Amino acid sequence: MADKIVIPTDQPHLQFLGPLGNLDPTDLINAKTNRIPFRAENFSLDLWKDVFCSWPSPTKGWKDWFLRVSNSNEVQWGERKLDQCIRLSLADMERNESLLIATSYFWSDTLNAFVFGHGPASPTLADVLMLTGLNISTADTTHLFDTKPSAKVETRCIGGWSGYIQKYRRTCPVNIKEQTTFLNMWLDKFVFCGRSAGPTSIYLSAAERLANGGRFPLGRYLLGSAYHLLHQVAQKLLLGQPIGNLGGPWWFINMWLSLHMHKHLEFDLFTQRFPRDIVEDYELGEEESATRSPLNFGEAAIVLPGTGGNADQVSRFFQTLYEGLTREQRAWMPYEDPDTRFPLTFHPFNDALHKDREVMMAIITPELYR
Repeated sequence: MADKIVIPTDQPHLQFLGPLGNLDPTDLINAKTNRIPFRAENFSLDLWKDVFCSWPSPTKGWKDWFLRVSNSNEVQWGERKLDQCIRLSLADMERNESLLIATSYFWSDTLNAFVFGHGPASPTLADVLMLTGLNISTADTTHLFDTKPSAKVETRCIGGWSGYIQKYRRTCPVNIKEQTTFLNMWLDKFVFCGRSAGPTSIYLSAAERLANGGRFPLGRYLLGSAYHLLHQVAQKLLLGQPIGNLGGPWWFINMWLSLHMHKHLEFDLFTQRFPRDIVEDYELGEEESATRSPLNFGEAAIVLPGTGGNADQVSRFFQTLYEGLTREQRAWMPYEDPDTRFPLTFHPFNDALHKDREVMMAIITPELYR
């Protein structure tokens, strides 16, 4: 019966259900390798002009608005796994521009990974969980943009994000409408970083769902958005086209790179300082500090030093990644904390941290992100 089902081959240990392809994968591997941007040899910083216009820079009034809304919603944010990521928006994150530029040339759409000299690497749901604390395991019954919001916001001619804050920040007790407008700004400016670099209502439906207690795997959307951004950049680099302002979560890619490169960059994660929860015009005492020790890996990674985007630095980073990090510089699992200074919620080699089965299954189960 087997000879009527399987395709015959001259190698007795192999059987094919069909169709039979070329046993030598060299041509396929070469074709896919040529789809990695550095093979196109389109190296020019001119392609990177205005790429980071949507970087989540500080906005006057945001911190005070955060303190106001969090006072009445911090418990709910914790239950919905939003608190850690919302608090990250308080940091004035420095951009490691040279590293971002150099790394983008190694992205492979085939593997959804960076192909470095020391091996492939890619941000995963485990990284999203450890760096942002966002929900990655709740079943996603409806698409993020499927529902039409009942709330409406003005986004034009209001003076950018500063004007948005002035218009929607209230003085009476925080209600659903104010929380919705707050979360809309957080999602647009600090999470997905819309390409308009100004107020929109694109994420208003998601903000309204969160304000009303809805739950959905926002962490998966963040990872999918990062993959989509890297795909767009890779395609433009292959064609030698200017990248322009695509928006997108460059900040998350920056955090992930800084963390996985922290040994090479000689960063000490445990000596970093994160902004305290104090109002913007607070007058510090003589012995007071405006910062505190980080509470998790995300807070430590987001305040790491950055670099400019000059050609020499880009060239050095590219050479390092092309040749590969030395064994001592590699950080395949960067969430090492032997003194338990940060709370660990996941570790692949520690069974004690696998108590949340849904989270563990979300991390190890293959998904399609687009």
